Amino acid sequence: MLRKTLYGILVVLPLAGGLAACDDQGPMEEAGEEIDEAVDSSSNMFEDGPAEEMGEDIDEATGN
Repeated sequence: MLRKTLYGILVVLPLAGGLAACDDQGPMEEAGEEIDEAVDSSSNMFEDGPAEEMGEDIDEATGN
């Protein structure tokens, strides 16, 4: 009986702690979100822009 109670407590405590930790964002959480946003916004700098597309059109027209 005591063993079942201890196992129950060991299962419930991490769940309760996880829910309590989600309430407030600390400075590290905010910094992590800012980094995520910066990476997401900078990922489109590797997409082809108009100059790249024009260069590819010239390459195709000249056979390069």
